[in-house]
Amino acid sequence: MGNMGDMTEPRWLTDEEQRVWRAYLHATTLLEDHLDRQLQRDAGMPHVYYGLLVQLSQAPRRRLRMTELARSAKITRSRLSHAIARLEKNDWVRREDCPSDKRGQFAQLTDEGMEVLRRNAPGHVAAVRQAMFDRLSPEQVEQLGAIMRVMAEGLEPTDAGADLPWLR
Repeated sequence: MGNMGDMTEPRWLTDEEQRVWRAYLHATTLLEDHLDRQLQRDAGMPHVYYGLLVQLSQAPRRRLRMTELARSAKITRSRLSHAIARLEKNDWVRREDCPSDKRGQFAQLTDEGMEVLRRNAPGHVAAVRQAMFDRLSPEQVEQLGAIMRVMAEGLEPTDAGADLPWLR
């Protein structure tokens, strides 16, 4: 084989791990599609836009710096900028320059945006409940929450050079 150094055989997934991985991909793809279709039908926006409105609604004075909104939404800054531009066209969000940082901007939820959330939250919560929580026992909900927290912590390194969506 010659000098291949320390190359070792990959740790292939076991049959059970492969089944779990495929079930996870299948379920998360279907869940995101389910929520997107519900929100497109009822609110005329994709799930990611709804999530941005929710983030802003929960922020002090219903506004966040764009960099913070990208971080909390776990999306790239360019995707956020495109989404905010679309939300601005609907008068659901407005951008404001940051007085302390000439390069920074805030996104602020408007009264119209708050009303869109108020009208559409019940249908969205019903879709989430029907797709996920109504199908799980309380123990499964607790286990799923613990599993997702462990996964998220492992995928969100804190070192300065981390390659995370909101830093791109």
